[in-house]
Amino acid sequence: MENVRRTLSRRTLIGSATAVAAAWVTGTPPAAAAPPGRAGAEPPVAALWEEYRRTPYTHPQIPYVGRAGSRSLRRRHRARTVSALDHGAVPGGAVDCAPAINRALAAVGRRGGGTVTLPPGTFRVDDVIRIGHSGVVLRGAGSGRTTLYATRHLTELIGPYGSRYGGDKSSWSWAGGLIWLCPQGRWTSLTDAIRARDWPFEGWTGNRRDEWRTLTAVRQARRGDWTVTVADPGALRPGRLVLLRIADDDRHTLLQHMAGGGPGPEAYQWADKTKLTSYVPYEWPVRVVAVKGARVTLERPLPLDLRPEWDSRLVTPVDPLTDAGVEGLTLEAVETPQAPHLLDRGYNGVTFQCAYDCWADDITVRHADNSFGLVAASACTLSRTRVEGRGSHHPYFCREGAHDNLVEDFTIARATVPFPAGTQLHGINVEGLSSHNVWSRGVMEMGTFDTHRGMPFANVRTGITVHNDGRHGGDATAGPLYGARFTHWNVTVTNGRAGLVRIDGVAPWSATVAISTVREFDQVDRPDFTGPLNARLEAYGAPGGVLPFNLHQAQRAF
Repeated sequence: MENVRRTLSRRTLIGSATAVAAAWVTGTPPAAAAPPGRAGAEPPVAALWEEYRRTPYTHPQIPYVGRAGSRSLRRRHRARTVSALDHGAVPGGAVDCAPAINRALAAVGRRGGGTVTLPPGTFRVDDVIRIGHSGVVLRGAGSGRTTLYATRHLTELIGPYGSRYGGDKSSWSWAGGLIWLCPQGRWTSLTDAIRARDWPFEGWTGNRRDEWRTLTAVRQARRGDWTVTVADPGALRPGRLVLLRIADDDRHTLLQHMAGGGPGPEAYQWADKTKLTSYVPYEWPVRVVAVKGARVTLERPLPLDLRPEWDSRLVTPVDPLTDAGVEGLTLEAVETPQAPHLLDRGYNGVTFQCAYDCWADDITVRHADNSFGLVAASACTLSRTRVEGRGSHHPYFCREGAHDNLVEDFTIARATVPFPAGTQLHGINVEGLSSHNVWSRGVMEMGTFDTHRGMPFANVRTGITVHNDGRHGGDATAGPLYGARFTHWNVTVTNGRAGLVRIDGVAPWSATVAISTVREFDQVDRPDFTGPLNARLEAYGAPGGVLPFNLHQAQRAF
C-alpha cells in the first residue's frame, strides 16, 4: 500500500548529513542548513528522533508531517498549453493585461485544465489575476524573467474588507491576493459578501457552515490512524475529496484535546474566547485512498482522536480548487509605504483559498502588504518563493483551518526601506486551528515565527536561519498561542533573540531541538496553561548538531 510504514535507516541519515556537509564545502548550502561541527565528525542522532521512530504517528510532542504538501506538483503534466499573448496580453507595461490573462485562464479551465504561459517581459495588471478552475496553471518564464506589475490594491478593486469580529481592522491584512487561487463559486460569494459589508467566514464551508451534506458518520478512532470505520460507505470512493468535520462539546473537550489534554487545558477559560470558538467545528480535508466495506483508508493519518461526543462526520466540502498552480514569475506591486498595523489596503501577493493539492513554484513577491497566503488551504506546496522590496506585514500567512501545507526553500529578504512607525512585521504566520503545516529550508533576513494565537497545533519549522527581529500578534479572544505538538528543529538565530523560536517554556507538548542559544527580549510570553507543559528541549545551542538535520525530509523517507 501507498502508506506502508518504512523506517528511516541510519544510512539514510548519514547520507543526508554527507550531502549537507558537501553543500557547505562547495559554498552552496541548502537554505538555512547549519554545517556540522568538526570536519569529518558525524553528528549524533537526536534522542527525540530515535524515540519518534518507534511511534511516528502518535508521538506526544512531534507531529507526523511526512505527507505535507502537494502531490500534483510532482506530476507536472499539462497537455493543453496556450499563450496569454493569444488572448491579448502585451508585454511592456503600456496595456492592462489582466483581462487577457484572466480570459486565457478561464478558457483553459472551462476545457478541463491546461497551462497559460507568459513569455519574458513585464505585464501590467490592473485587476486581480484569478485561477478559479481546477487543473489550471499560470506559468511565466522564470521569476527573474516574467513580471506582473500590479497597479491597484484590493480595497480599490473589491472594496473595504472589514472584520466579522467588529472594529475597523482591514481583513486585507490577512486575506486575499492579487493572484488569487480560489474556486470560482467561492470567489463570487466572497466578493459579493465583501461588497455588501456582510463579512464572510473564510473557512472551508463559508458562512453556511450548517449546510454541508453529511456523507457518513465516523466511528471512534485514534490520532495517527490511517483507516477509519464509517457508518455508511455508499458515497465514498477512492480519490474522492471529503471533509472530516469534528464538532466540540459544551465543555470544550475537543479544544482541550488539541492542547494536549490534562489539568492545564481542563482549567483554561475557553468560553470567553469567542474568536477561537468560531473556528470550530474543526474541518480537515483529505482524499479517500481505499474503501473496503465500512473500512476507509485516508491519504494521511488522522490529526486528532475521534470520540463519540464530538459528532465526527465526513461531509462534502465546498467545490475545492485542486491540481492548480502558479510558476515562474514575479508579482511586483506599486511601491507605496506600508500602511499602519491592520489597515493594509491589499497590495497582496499570491493567496490560496479553499485550495487542495495546489502549488506555487519559483515565485517572487515584491513591495506587498502581505505576500503569500494559505487561507483554508490544504495539501499545498510553496516552493522556491521569495519576499522582497519594502517589507510585508505578513510575508507568509496560514490561517482559517489551513492544514498539511509545505513552505520550502523560502526567503524573506531584508527590507529595502525602513519600516514606517506604527507598522509590524510578523514573518511566518500560523493561526486559527491550522495544523500539520511545515516551513522548511528557509532564510529569513527579518521577521519571526509568528504564532498568532487561535491555537494552531502540530506544526513544524525546520532547517531555518532567521534574523529574529519581528513580533507576533493575536487577539486575546483568539485564545492560546499554541496547541500541542509544535516542533522547532534545527533553527539558527543570527541575532540571538528568543521570540517564539525557543518554545519549551510556553508551548504545551512541544519539541525544541537544535536551536541557537537565545535570550528573551521585550515581548516575553507566558504559558497559557497552568501546570506541567510536558515540553522537550534537546541539543540547545547547537543548530545542525544532531541528525536528522531536517525533520520534514526525514519523515518523508518513512
